[in-house]
Amino acid sequence: MPPKKAPVQEKKTLLGRPGNNLKIGIVGLPNVGKSSFFNVLSETDLGKAANFPYATINPEEARIPVPDTRFEWLCDLYKPASRVPAFLTCIDIAGLTAGASTGAGLGNAFLSHVRAVDGIFQVVRAFDDAEVIHVEGDVNPLRDMEIIQTELRLKDIEWVEKSLDNLKKSGRSLGNTSLADKAKKEEIAVVEKILKVLTVDGKDIRKAEWNNKEIDVVNGLQLLTAKPVTYLVNLSEKDYVRKKNKWLPKIKQWIDENNPGDPLIPFSVALEERLAQMSPEEKKEEEAKVGANSALPKITQAGYTSLDLIRYFTCGPDEVRAWTIRKGTKAPQAAGVIHSDFENKFVCGEIMSYDDLKEYGSETAVKSAGKLRQQGKPYEMIDGDIAYWKAGG
Repeated sequence: MPPKKAPVQEKKTLLGRPGNNLKIGIVGLPNVGKSSFFNVLSETDLGKAANFPYATINPEEARIPVPDTRFEWLCDLYKPASRVPAFLTCIDIAGLTAGASTGAGLGNAFLSHVRAVDGIFQVVRAFDDAEVIHVEGDVNPLRDMEIIQTELRLKDIEWVEKSLDNLKKSGRSLGNTSLADKAKKEEIAVVEKILKVLTVDGKDIRKAEWNNKEIDVVNGLQLLTAKPVTYLVNLSEKDYVRKKNKWLPKIKQWIDENNPGDPLIPFSVALEERLAQMSPEEKKEEEAKVGANSALPKITQAGYTSLDLIRYFTCGPDEVRAWTIRKGTKAPQAAGVIHSDFENKFVCGEIMSYDDLKEYGSETAVKSAGKLRQQGKPYEMIDGDIAYWKAGG
């Protein structure tokens, strides 16, 4: 008997909006350091840091360059006239208070801002400072994390119940025989499962197991708890430098119990604000002196990765540029990020890997070694590919 063919593994659909222009939002209670963090991250004074809730009403937006040693190396090799790194688009969202899901404070507007982003940096306050009031009266990161999780979940439950209601209303007249009726019934079943995950299982949507059909329905609902979360714990400079804070082990345990696998990054807005005032040389000296580095590069990279983003490069004497695409993007769509014509009239891509270029030292040497590949429409881009696109006239 011929050997059985291994079943073809279905490619997993990603949770979240399709597309490459994804954004991450900074979320947290008021006065935890969100706007100050946004300012140092974006090197701007856009987010108005102020010692009262609701200092940030309109979401501010900034594009943060994503640090990448490969990009730096390519710039050194090609010495281009212009250098364009990959960016992470970051939005500063006003503080979320208990009761936001029912519209308390400016709740509904904030939650719509959260709905408009694709991932979340959740800033958690673990520093004591009598000068900076806490909206809940005292510093307790676990309670704060609980409030945010509850508010996002309650809003999702309300949204899902509404959708289910509408689906059932429009499904009443179904004759149960046509394909459209069958599809509608399947959709109702998935939305019921989503509601069960939120209410009975008490889980965030991104922590449940979904198949591709279900993910399509989840994505259509644009749920708040389906968005990836990176927890950023704001410590005092002293605690950050000595890598010790009484809350950190408890926060880690809370994440392990509630949202296992979500990244946790300790940082100190106070230190970042000091470093932000310095020249690159002074900054290096200060980091060596205090014995701790800025956490901003790590945070930016974590946000980029959480959105399933990767980058490919185009290189030449005029420009070295990193282009952001989502994991799993095929060659024509990757070319389309540069210009829609490249996608519509796609012929092929000449592709080499960054590792090969680094090993062989020049494009010519990569070609001679037979490592330059011609790739057609089915090719799925790999992080670090260097591409030259060919498009028809």
